[in-house]
Formats: sequence, C-alpha cells, structure tokens
Amino acid sequence: MKLLRIFAAVFMFAGILTGCLALLLLVILMVRFPPLLIAILLACWMFCRLLKLISAAKATTASSP
Repeated sequence: MKLLRIFAAVFMFAGILTGCLALLLLVILMVRFPPLLIAILLACWMFCRLLKLISAAKATTASSP
C-alpha cells in the first residue's frame, strides 16, 4: 500500500511539473509571437461571453414553469 502511495505521489509530481512547464512554454511563445497572444486573448474573451450566455440561458429556463 505504501508503494502505491509513492507511485501516486511521483505521478502527481510529474503531472504538475509537466503542466507548469507547458504553461511556461506557452508564456514564452506568447511573448515571442504577439499574434499568438492576440489569439489567446480573443479566445478567452469569446469563452467568457459564451459562459455568460449559457448561464443566462440556464437562469431563464430555471425560472420558467
């Protein structure tokens, strides 16, 4: 059981480390290529608007009988 916990901890550490490395590389790419930064900002803006639209639609359908 202790060996299983050690393996799980190692895999969690590797996953977190990989995620941080991917985020760091994405930031470096965004700084190096400004169109990528614009594309990511535009995608985030569209995603936020979509979430607001979905939550408004849920609120409308939840209040109707």
